[in-house]
Amino acid sequence: MTAQAAETGDLVAVIGLEVHVQLETATKVFCGCSTETAEEPNTNTCPVCLGLPGALPVLNEGAVEAAVKVGKAIDATIPEETTFHRKNYYYPDLPKNFQITQYDAPICQNGELEFSVAGDRRSVTIRRAHLEEDPGSLRHVREGAGGLESRTVSIERADYTLVDYNRAGTPLMEIVTEPDFRDPAEVRAFLEKLEEVLEYLGVFDPGRDGSLRIDANLSIVPAADVNDDGSIDDAVLEEANRTEVKNISSHKGAEKALSFERSRQKKLVESGRAVEQETRHFNETHGNTVSMRSKEEEKDYRYFREADLPPLRVSDWKEQLDIPELPDARRDRFAAEYGLSEEAASKLTSTKQVADFFEDVATEFDPELAATWVADNLLGELNYRDMAVTDIEDRLDEVTRLVELVATEEITAKNAHETVLRTMLDEGIDPDTVVEREDLGKTDGDEVAAAVTEAIAENPDAVEDYHAGEDGAINFLVGQVMQKTGGSADPGDVNQLLREELES
Repeated sequence: MTAQAAETGDLVAVIGLEVHVQLETATKVFCGCSTETAEEPNTNTCPVCLGLPGALPVLNEGAVEAAVKVGKAIDATIPEETTFHRKNYYYPDLPKNFQITQYDAPICQNGELEFSVAGDRRSVTIRRAHLEEDPGSLRHVREGAGGLESRTVSIERADYTLVDYNRAGTPLMEIVTEPDFRDPAEVRAFLEKLEEVLEYLGVFDPGRDGSLRIDANLSIVPAADVNDDGSIDDAVLEEANRTEVKNISSHKGAEKALSFERSRQKKLVESGRAVEQETRHFNETHGNTVSMRSKEEEKDYRYFREADLPPLRVSDWKEQLDIPELPDARRDRFAAEYGLSEEAASKLTSTKQVADFFEDVATEFDPELAATWVADNLLGELNYRDMAVTDIEDRLDEVTRLVELVATEEITAKNAHETVLRTMLDEGIDPDTVVEREDLGKTDGDEVAAAVTEAIAENPDAVEDYHAGEDGAINFLVGQVMQKTGGSADPGDVNQLLREELES
């Protein structure tokens, strides 16, 4: 790295990811233990996932099918033959002291994933995606003092660590990208898109604790060493020491961790100090990274073939296995089929549950009305409450009923959104109960007409302003009528009736 680059601060970050995704299967990858979350630690275990001597692994076909579906979604190559290896290292959550994984013949190779960031389309190369077993989970505990209970803390503050092997052996897919990222915001956008695709495939549950974990490698290079097409030569990357930030658990956490690490490394380089090649831990509480250990090299893991698992030949599965319509294709179809804007189509395909619900509503009611209610009203109110569609998946029929009340003009759209929907979400009651309790049924025509006549008679100044061409006068009069009818009149109808009477 040149002194000039350090002095001018003309530096860029180079980021690559290793994303560990738990695959949704009923049983673990090499044994018959359940993958369901257990209340008690170390209960979903057997000799295989505990690594006891003499226990032999048997590969889960469902995990292989899920891996092939992922490969198909990212347009990866699935080789004629793929093999398993032992990755040797000691850690408390890996009881047999090696992990069954894939090394030089992963099941998915040379894939690609497109995503949008800041309005631009980007493409990142997936170098490999391979199957392996998840280790157990660790809980770092700090002893209570002065009568306080022990509590879970960050690793650097713990007095001791507890190990739970319920997770050990859960099928895991490690998705490794090329170092194609230049900004932490790109990483967050990529992870959101990847999770979206995995959810559409039905191979991943984002609600499961620890279902997606990220290891990120970051180094700093002079901007002058970035080629015109954005690539960086291998020799440059070899020269730049990189750090690995381990076990990041969220999209937002990845962006924060890498933003901190980029800033830390730039300061080191700009002050003439070396960046140590090491593994670091992201402290979510403080938003910083701390050194854990020197970074292992590939040779340290002493990979060798797993003799208890034969070679796997599933290259023809890519053609045989069907995958559902993926987010980009569904977004384009929504725009074309329902005449939706790009923004609305993107909102409605943000998750498979949202897209499915929209299509259900759109088959019964006008697609434009369905889009407004799902993309704007429902998602907006859920986001405000930090909720997702999955939180009300057993109540979606109630939302459909609310749309029906609006479509059949039994209540106004304003009352439906501002009173009924909000009350439904806040109090957990159905729309008909809210309508009855709040007396929100639409006012009949005679009552509205009477309210229009009263509003005109009681507000001569507004009537004069209307005839003088002031735009705000009609809105004022509409408001007066809505007050008189308790908000149960349709604002559009009121506007029309007012104009008719004022012009008569």
